Amino acid sequence: MPLDPKRTVQELKDFRALTGDEHGAQRVAFTDTWLTARRFLQDRLDALPVLQHMDAAGNWWATLPGESPRELLIGGHLDSVPNGGWLDGCLNVLAGLEVLRRVNEQYAGRPPVTVRLVDWADEEGARFGRSLYGSSAASGHFDVQQMATLADRDGVTLGQALERVGVTLADAPQAQAELRNAAAYLELHIEQGPVLEGLGLPLGPVLGTVGVERHTVTFHGQAAHSGSTPMNVRRDALLAAARLAQEIYVIAQRHAGVCTVGSVKTLPGIVTSVVETCEITLDQRHLNAEHLAAMWQEAQDAARTFADEGGCTVSFGHIWNIEPILFHPELIDAAEASILNLTPGTHRLPSGPLHDAAEIARAGVPTVMLFVQSLRGISHNRIEDTLEDHIEMSVQALDTLTEKTMAWIQAQA
Repeated sequence: MPLDPKRTVQELKDFRALTGDEHGAQRVAFTDTWLTARRFLQDRLDALPVLQHMDAAGNWWATLPGESPRELLIGGHLDSVPNGGWLDGCLNVLAGLEVLRRVNEQYAGRPPVTVRLVDWADEEGARFGRSLYGSSAASGHFDVQQMATLADRDGVTLGQALERVGVTLADAPQAQAELRNAAAYLELHIEQGPVLEGLGLPLGPVLGTVGVERHTVTFHGQAAHSGSTPMNVRRDALLAAARLAQEIYVIAQRHAGVCTVGSVKTLPGIVTSVVETCEITLDQRHLNAEHLAAMWQEAQDAARTFADEGGCTVSFGHIWNIEPILFHPELIDAAEASILNLTPGTHRLPSGPLHDAAEIARAGVPTVMLFVQSLRGISHNRIEDTLEDHIEMSVQALDTLTEKTMAWIQAQA
């Protein structure tokens, strides 16, 4: 049974038909459709001599025991955002399934190291607003009390959703035991951006996941009648916020990072009043920690300047942050070599989106990712797509990287 990337493409199509509709993928974590997606994977794993189980956090594992107890992990996630794309997350898992088939056949069910495929639970965070749930439980970056406060828009808590699938939230940190023998972690993913397509390249090794700073910036001005208040005496909180929204583009360009104002809330929020209070959310990302810190400091400085100039004050609130996560240099080299075995050119690039790989790297496991080109750079959308030839190449690259990484693990012993 040689590697069959075309089978992966067909399984992805079958998976899309089973778990999507005319609006896109509907594999939101812990829903009936997500459970159907899990069964699709389990049915195919049943044909292999692997040990399957769900860990304390709800992640699904398939283990092919090897000559060595040291483990090579290949991971991804079957869950999606509502109306999502047909490849995001599930390509990782189904490509890993095909690699597991090849490894089992080549080594007669006993590879030189133990190989494990994992479907991480709720990578997207689409339902409860907290991304990387399952992998953060395994990495140890998990606060049960904070998680217990999360609820979806229908008022169902994360704990209640987990109970429905046989998981107790308080037990989720026990998933850390799954990484005790992990020697390396590999993850394949669609790029979800336009870089590889712009360069005309099918695949790229990933340097790491960028650091993220998320904050609220709230400008406080003075409500006043929109008809009787002259323009030159207004203390318009929205004007100050709008100037910052423009300035963050300058900051991003200066540091070669990215910045986004994602939401705007105004009070009193009526057409006949100058805005008294304006709260914006700011998202800043960079692969370099020093640049990221500078971007946040420069945004604060600019906000204070615009507030002063507009007769306003400004305050800041912390939403969430994560440091840049750099992948293992030797595995990046191996990933690049695996790609160059298939195509004459490639490009190393950072990941702007977060991935489960970031959490596993944070846990100290040598990690690397492969990106495959995304058409139009679009993801989290039903039009998300990748050329079938490129999907097949990505499966081949992951397979080659698996062999190289098994040899690397043996050499580290």
